[in-house]
Formats: sequence, C-alpha cells, structure tokens
Amino acid sequence: MDDLLQLPWFSDAQRELVRELHARAGAERWLDPGIDDAAALRAALGALGRWGYLRLTVSEPWNLTNNVLAREALAYHCGIADLAFVMQALGALPILLMGSEATKAVLLPKVASGEACMAFALSEPEAGSDVAALTTTARREAQGGYRIQGCKHLISNAGVADYYTVFARTGEGKKGISAFVVHARAPGVEIERQVPSAPHPLGIVRFADVAVPSSALLGAEGDGLKLALMTLERCRTTVGAAACGFARRALDEALKHCRGRRMFGSTLSEQPLAQARLAEMQARLEASRLLVYRAAWAYDQSAGRTRITRQAAVAKWQATENAQWIIDQALQLAGGLGVLQGSIFERLYREIRPLRIYEGASEVQQLVIARELLSSPAAAPQEPLP
Repeated sequence: MDDLLQLPWFSDAQRELVRELHARAGAERWLDPGIDDAAALRAALGALGRWGYLRLTVSEPWNLTNNVLAREALAYHCGIADLAFVMQALGALPILLMGSEATKAVLLPKVASGEACMAFALSEPEAGSDVAALTTTARREAQGGYRIQGCKHLISNAGVADYYTVFARTGEGKKGISAFVVHARAPGVEIERQVPSAPHPLGIVRFADVAVPSSALLGAEGDGLKLALMTLERCRTTVGAAACGFARRALDEALKHCRGRRMFGSTLSEQPLAQARLAEMQARLEASRLLVYRAAWAYDQSAGRTRITRQAAVAKWQATENAQWIIDQALQLAGGLGVLQGSIFERLYREIRPLRIYEGASEVQQLVIARELLSSPAAAPQEPLP
C-alpha cells in the first residue's frame, strides 16, 4: 500500500477505492484514442459507469478527496479514462450546485451511469483565462426561454457530449453572465473538430440562435461567473491529482528502465547521476501529492463551505509543473527509446503538457496565489531578536 495513503486523514474506504480502481484500471484494455478518440472516450465512460465510479462526480455531499484519488489512479493507467471522469464532473457540477430539483432528477442519474456524456463550454477565442471577457449571448424571449448565440472553442468532448453546460452573457459586466444546460442535438448547435497533441475529443462549438427553455437556466441570471469559478475551484485540485498520476507512472517506468538498462559495465540505476535524478523525481512527486491532498482535505473538512482558492491554486500549479519536469526527466533517462512514437514516455509527455494550461494556466495560478496573499490581513510584526 502506498505509504502516503496511510496518512490519518484518509479513510479505509478511500484506501479501498484506490486499491480497487488500480486493479480494475490496470486490467482494462482501454481503446486507443489515437485511432478513434470518440470511441475511446465513450468506452471509458461506459466502463467507469458500470464500475460505479462516476457517482463520485455528482455525489451529495460532494467529496473532493474521493475525486482526487480517482483521478490520480485513472491518470496512472489511462489518460482518456481520466478525461472521461473529470468531464462528467466539470459538466455536471454546475447542475449539482445550482440546478433545479427537476433538472437534477433528470440528468444526474444519467451522468452517474455514463449514459449522458457532459461538456463544459466556457472558453472562447477571446476569453480563455479572462472568463469575464466572454461574448456568447443568451437573449431572453418574450414568450419564454432564451436564444443562445456565440462560439466556444477548445471544448473537451465537443461532438461527443450529450449535454453542454454553456456560459453566456445575459447582461453587462461580470454579473451579466449566466449558465445553461444545452442538449447537444438542439437545432443550431454546430461542431468543428480541433486536434490536440494528446488525442481526445476537442472542438469548436457554435450556437446559432439556439433556443433553450427557461428551465435550462442554472441558478438565477447573473450567477454564471460565480458558478464557473465554484466549479473550477473544485476541479482545479483534481487537475493536480491527474498530474501526479501521470508523474507516478513516468517514475515507475523510469525505474524499470534504469534497472534493466546496462551501460558502461553496470545498470543505469547504479550510475550516480541517474540515482540523483530519480531521487529528485520522487521528492517532487511526494511534495506535489501532499499539496493536492492538503487542498482536498481543507475542502472536505468544511463540507465545501470554506473556499480553498489559494490551496487549490498552489496544488494545481506545483503538481502540474513538477509532473512536467518528472516526465521530461523520465524521458531523458530512457534516451532515444523515450521519443519513439507510441512509447509510454512519449505518450505521457504529450498528455501532461495541456494540464499546465487547462483550468487556469500556471501563470494565472501564480496571480491567484499572490492576490490571496496580498488580500489577507498583514501578519503582526515579530519582536526583534535580542
């Protein structure tokens, strides 16, 4: 058993969750998203639904630690399975947080079973990190309902999702953004495929005067920005967890390679330079995991009533940056084998890079951390030393 999971804030049920998920995910024959990303995504969603793990994404009370542990385990084995899991959370959390009881009753069981595939339609060509700059509009109709007009891009699960959680402008300024659930087959929803470096469904989603009923609104008009930030704050910590899963796999593969690779009369694992590299990889990984677990613990201790803006930003920033470094070092240790297309090192290298951008780039996390620090009351001056 992983020694970090023996820390006292993990329950026996959570340790069993990790053990069971590793066993199932390790034995599963996941489809290759490089061949057909939509089929791979749907197959992963089906497996996670059958196993019951998608319930974690929409459970009440919502538990961040469970979602962190699930993403770390899934990312270790399969990037597309990790994506399938988190997109259910991203797309459905706004419904869980502010959806009507009727909307919850209809959609959340389908999310938990994997029957409904979700997407989170926030980013636009001119509104990525600057969410408040979005220009997609939702015009209220005199006879009831809304008409959505605009364009979203870099939307994961585009073309595969059954429902999009869409953020659109119903007024001016930051308080003029609202959130809606839109069926993928609604007239006027158009998809243009985008191709990422790590294969998964991604694309532009255009809304050409798409009619939605008033019941599609999540919360009240003007709640959209708050809802987007609430969702991202919860899922941001899990991005760090996925990064740790990728990094753990890279370290394990590097250890295996170093123990078997002979050079200069000994194995690579006996070379001092390699040993130093492996030691730093382990130290960075453990530090990152502890930051992620700390943020999840802080959220769960308050049952979500306390914001974890700073802890989530620190965890996401450090875990993704460290994972990028760890995977790069693993590839370096593998030498020429590491850059061969299809090698585990090459796959992990492509999969980790977007995580430093998704759900708030590293630079944005630094700004968030600094803002939180500077907005806190100044610490009392210490007594001078004698």
